[in-house]
Amino acid sequence: MVARVNTVAFQGIDVKPVDVQVQIASGVVAFNIVGLPDKAVAESKERVRAALHALGLSLPAKRLTVNLAPADVAKEGSHYDLPIALGLLAAMEIIPKGELEEYVVLGELSLDAGIRAVTGVLPAAMHAGVNDNKLICPEACGGEAAWAGDIDILAPRDLLQLINHIKGTQVMSRPVAALGDQGPVRVPDLSEVKGQETAKRALEIAAAGGHNLLMIGPPGSGKSMMASCLPGILPPLSPREALEVSMIHSLAGTLPDGGLLKYRPFRDPHHSASLPALIGGGHRVKPGEISLAHHGVLFLDELPEFARATLESLRQPLETGEALVARVNSHVTYPARFQLIAAMNPCRCGHLGDPDLECTKVPRCAADYQAKISGPMMDRIDMQVDVPAVKVGDLGASAGESSAVVGARVAKARRIQEERYAQFETKGFTVNAYADGKILEEIAPLQDEAKTLLNRTMESAKLSARAYFRVLRVARTIADLSGAPESIGKTHIAEALSYRRVSIN
Repeated sequence: MVARVNTVAFQGIDVKPVDVQVQIASGVVAFNIVGLPDKAVAESKERVRAALHALGLSLPAKRLTVNLAPADVAKEGSHYDLPIALGLLAAMEIIPKGELEEYVVLGELSLDAGIRAVTGVLPAAMHAGVNDNKLICPEACGGEAAWAGDIDILAPRDLLQLINHIKGTQVMSRPVAALGDQGPVRVPDLSEVKGQETAKRALEIAAAGGHNLLMIGPPGSGKSMMASCLPGILPPLSPREALEVSMIHSLAGTLPDGGLLKYRPFRDPHHSASLPALIGGGHRVKPGEISLAHHGVLFLDELPEFARATLESLRQPLETGEALVARVNSHVTYPARFQLIAAMNPCRCGHLGDPDLECTKVPRCAADYQAKISGPMMDRIDMQVDVPAVKVGDLGASAGESSAVVGARVAKARRIQEERYAQFETKGFTVNAYADGKILEEIAPLQDEAKTLLNRTMESAKLSARAYFRVLRVARTIADLSGAPESIGKTHIAEALSYRRVSIN
């Protein structure tokens, strides 16, 4: 007789059903797990044995075989402990076999029969809801799973509590959906940034349209501080976005306290980050920084200091909004629709153009330093703005606009975009930065003077076709901020071109 329990395997953001089959048969005493288990899954038999012993149960002196089907899909992670234990209990006729047929089960077992938190509970719960199944998960993950919708969820703290519920001697209530306790988030206010009105205007436009932004300036000019102000002017996550982001963080194991994320992600990896750390990969193909920044901000400080191959790997995700990790036997895809904010010095010493501070190797050192950023990569950055050194007089100036005031304008522009894209069949985007093709042509009609200026600049500055469309997107956002959502004028195009570091004749 074979007992069966349903669980899942993860391939990127995709959830694959796994059938845990447990057989107790006569023969040489053994306990085998087959079906391409990794080291964590293979070791689960020891955790299961110890957990059952903690309940006063011992495994029968027979041949125990656990098959994880389909057998050609790699099984990774510790969440197979609980389904294997339940399958053994069913095969030993300690619990009824039919009680587990409608459940998807995840959980790691402690040696004392406690059930520990595991990664991927939220996507597993979504999978269970789509397939009209119920869910069994650890108590620590119950608040996370409850966001999956109106599905039956059991979130036991230990194996004994779950067994008592199945037998009817104890009743467990459904967990309550919870928001993760991310703690107080200290975001600098834009009013704390002295001077830099042009850069702050560029930051507002980037926030309103979701555009990529590169700030170039000497050390201490406020580039990093302005980037850290960006979350304070971005609108909050919508319910759909919060669910998408939380699913990725659930797979990565970075979801706080078993609840949904409340704030837009702001990821700022060090420039020593490896390619798998940034894009995703590793032994278990975990999501990288660009996926953890989905619907949020990826800030790359000291951009030229990142490895060349690491930076070049961003080119495809910036275009497609997806991170594809290719392996010999599989391809794993994670969502990666992030907003890139980058900062860099103009040269290695950082004081290009200042005769009192610049080194003796200018302009050669500046050319070599900036050449670390390839042309195709720079072409994918919508806006490039110079951030000059702050003057002494600006330090004592009165505070500028606060993040609340700027954020209100950004929110208004984003509402305009949401209403606009609601009438199109988009791939889930609601900001101008991702408009393309016929949609962009329809939403960005140019006035005659604007078209003449853009065409003339395209020819004189030798802009690429990609740059042409990115200028259109930025101009569309500038028009939205100015309250002119119908057509794009010459002033909108001129300002958008000023962020491409080209001269306008």
